Amino acid sequence: MTVKLAIVYYSSYGTNHQMATIAAEAAKSAGAEVRLLKARETAPDEAINGQDAWKAHHEATADVPEATADDMEWANAYLISAGTRFGVMASQMRAFIDTLGGLWAKGGLANKPISAMTSAQNAHGGQETTLSSLYTTAMHWGGFVVAPGYTNEVLFKTGGNPYGYSHTQGAEFTDDVKSAISHQTRRLVEVAEKLA
Repeated sequence: MTVKLAIVYYSSYGTNHQMATIAAEAAKSAGAEVRLLKARETAPDEAINGQDAWKAHHEATADVPEATADDMEWANAYLISAGTRFGVMASQMRAFIDTLGGLWAKGGLANKPISAMTSAQNAHGGQETTLSSLYTTAMHWGGFVVAPGYTNEVLFKTGGNPYGYSHTQGAEFTDDVKSAISHQTRRLVEVAEKLA
């Protein structure tokens, strides 16, 4: 059975979009069928248009499909990437997750592996708590958390976060960073294959 991976991200300025794109490439090279999707933007236009970088990213990714409950039902694995806001996921991602009650109620989110990534303005800006909050949601779904742990030494070169890759805003996307994201994604695909 083919792994059908929904990569759902939210990104204001492009960091999580870039992370999700790297993950999508890694998943496809591992044999997965991938849907790269974004959580719907809920911020008012005035806020987006008031910040050049936010507006530019919003316009540049206008063609990326918005995630739906149908996408989540289609998938047999999930990779979620969202920025950190005050120690938890960005409200846009939370708003998307909160639309999934009907699918959750009929068991459509259960028994699927999930992994998560995040970013924040600084290294101690709540990245680990954001990942924990995403995994808490997965536990309510009955999903299987697939964290990278310390399963590859590249993780030590990119901050050593065993919960999921986390990027500090403005840091370069080095080869090690790309390797860490790719490793986490391939690990998720491998687990999904075993479960399938």
